[in-house]
Amino acid sequence: MNRIENVSRRGFLQGVVSTGAFVLGAQLLPESFYAAPSDARAAGPALGPAGDPLSTTAFHPNAFVGLEPDGTVVIVAHRSEMGTGSRTSLPRIVADEMEADWSRVRIVQAIGDAKYGNQDTDGSHSVRSFFDVMRQCGASARVMLVQAAALQWNVPVGECEASPQPHVVIHRPTGRTVGYGELAAAAAKLPVPPKESVVFKPRSEWRYIGKEGTIFDLEDICTGKAGYGMDARVDGMLYASVEHPPVLGGKVASLDDSEALKVAGVRQTIPIDPFKPPHAFQPLGGVAVIADNTWAAFQGRQKLNIKWDNGDNASFNSDAYRKELEQTVRQPCKVAWNRGDVDAEFAKAAKTIEAGYYVPLLAHASMEPPVAVAEYRDGRVEAWAPTQDPQAVQATVGSAVGIPKENVTCYVTLLGGAFGRKSKPDYVAEAAVLSKKTGRPVKVVWTREDDIKFDYYHTVAATYMKAALGANGMPTAWLQRSAFPPIGSTFELNNTYGSGGELGMGWTDTPFTIPNFRAENGPATAHVRIGWLRSVANIYHAFAVQSFAAELAHEAGRDQLDYLLALIGPDRVIDKKDLGNDYDNMGADYKDYPVDTARLRRVTQLAAEQAGWGKQKSGSGRGIGIAAHRSFVTYVATVVQVEMDDQGKVRIGRVDSAVDTGTVVSPDSVRNQMEGAAVFGTSLAKYGEITATNGAINQSNFMDYGMCRINEAPREIHVHIVESDAPPAGVGEPGVPPFAPALCNAIFAATGKRVRELPLTRSGLV
Repeated sequence: MNRIENVSRRGFLQGVVSTGAFVLGAQLLPESFYAAPSDARAAGPALGPAGDPLSTTAFHPNAFVGLEPDGTVVIVAHRSEMGTGSRTSLPRIVADEMEADWSRVRIVQAIGDAKYGNQDTDGSHSVRSFFDVMRQCGASARVMLVQAAALQWNVPVGECEASPQPHVVIHRPTGRTVGYGELAAAAAKLPVPPKESVVFKPRSEWRYIGKEGTIFDLEDICTGKAGYGMDARVDGMLYASVEHPPVLGGKVASLDDSEALKVAGVRQTIPIDPFKPPHAFQPLGGVAVIADNTWAAFQGRQKLNIKWDNGDNASFNSDAYRKELEQTVRQPCKVAWNRGDVDAEFAKAAKTIEAGYYVPLLAHASMEPPVAVAEYRDGRVEAWAPTQDPQAVQATVGSAVGIPKENVTCYVTLLGGAFGRKSKPDYVAEAAVLSKKTGRPVKVVWTREDDIKFDYYHTVAATYMKAALGANGMPTAWLQRSAFPPIGSTFELNNTYGSGGELGMGWTDTPFTIPNFRAENGPATAHVRIGWLRSVANIYHAFAVQSFAAELAHEAGRDQLDYLLALIGPDRVIDKKDLGNDYDNMGADYKDYPVDTARLRRVTQLAAEQAGWGKQKSGSGRGIGIAAHRSFVTYVATVVQVEMDDQGKVRIGRVDSAVDTGTVVSPDSVRNQMEGAAVFGTSLAKYGEITATNGAINQSNFMDYGMCRINEAPREIHVHIVESDAPPAGVGEPGVPPFAPALCNAIFAATGKRVRELPLTRSGLV
């Protein structure tokens, strides 16, 4: 039976494969995968070896795939599993090229180690970045097994193949077969074939890639057997709950812990030093309550009497800050990209349209709040955590306790959701710091209130749009300005402008055929921790661009769909030099992943066709809206249909999303992510809003940071996958950006009320 190996504390480093096993190395990784990513999303450089789940046999220490003498194929999953299916998709690629029997595959979760390349499971690039690497690993193993069989039979290797029956090599002239397990020892003695000599299977012969199948550990997840961060246990561990400063940068002015120490089970309180700016992934500081169990830690924490020095960010109030951002974008800002002469065109235009849009701070609010176990001993740390980036754990923990990052071992559990939050390992560093101070393993558990009040928030953004319309109603000039505290503020003091990466998320790369176009970005100071959340800057950029496009369609008296297609214009591949000086294309090679308007047009037409566009009558409380967006080098168009109830509240009916993500490894995962994006987008659009008063976050739990319940989710969600032989692209995030503008465009069609700010609670629509 297929299963994920739940590796124990000691067993992870030994006994995963036996003596004599065939282990294929990861020298096949291109050199770039070992380099420290320059993107701020990456948290730090790649790190040195910390152990090998495939033992110390051939090709150690770099290993992805091994073969046991009994025929079991062991594949290392080096990316984190949080519901996206990457822990299944990547091994399926290996198994396909290897011609392995999937029922005889065992998957082992990798620890943090640079030998696996980039392990940061962010940015929707697990399959994109490692598709060819995994194929190379599988295909090389297949070639070596065929060579081993040919040597055993003393026949020409060209007479042997590992197909069509999986897990065996066949000698075609005689029909003889030999199982993979019987070849393991002999194959282990062969050299890895040169990369250029290995031929991949043709697409027509793919056994698992692109075929239907569920995630590897679905049964364990559904039956409660799967291990998450909260399930981690170490003998003799203590429990901790941390009272953090209510305002970013605050520190303890005075502490009275006498009542806390009276709580049964509480052992002590420990101050955690405030961070040194920039905060990056350092612990926030505060006071930890150390106890024998979580209940005692929570109860003791409630009885702490702390007076805080809140520092400079105590002046932050979200309502006033919103006005500041909106004033910023009403003035000329830093030009991020320009073509033509927008100002001259506006000066002579007979008609101009303006609009402003606003998206507030957002919290990740994943089902599983942050939690981690760490043990500091003899200058080394072992940590167990639901993390998106175990290498970031190594770097952050090492810095926090003053040891080399190579001395930190991070074991990765399943993640109960993440959306970007769990690539910031401040909570793991807290556990390590407290373990060093107590001399015992420590489990830090965050509450839901901690999770929402002390998040790395998705940034607040104000945008301003202006267009000059020609006689045909199409824009002859287009100006867009945005202002938002950037992610870079987390890593660099006084960083107030969006990076090229953030502006390249639907802003400087707006794929419209407009002769005069300018994108600008204004300064914005961060007063809370800013991080990336599912689809990042695409959220507010798509909301502004796609909402404004629909507004212009209405002004021109045109159908939304027809107008959007006219804006996209003729099929073409946009030259990279026309997308902004700092456009990085999410790190993807532009020759393989160009902006192709034909693909954007295709998903737009497909979503509309499947939704029955033009067959519904809008108005009188019913409406349909559309939006299309390219993000993470994937093209998605979404159509949302709504109806208003007797109280004027919006109900979401049918949602159709068409997605072109290039070559698909796991269709079920693509559908899951698009369906999940519609539900996630519903929550953000209806309820997502974090506000602050005097620097402190006002929201604390789901009663004031709402999630859509099952009765509020879209009634129907239909996902339409475009068949494509283009290189694989992102899946986890691209479904989110077009949802909110499509929803709001549908609300306008139903009610005539234009929504320019989120969440919908501000407009009285939910």
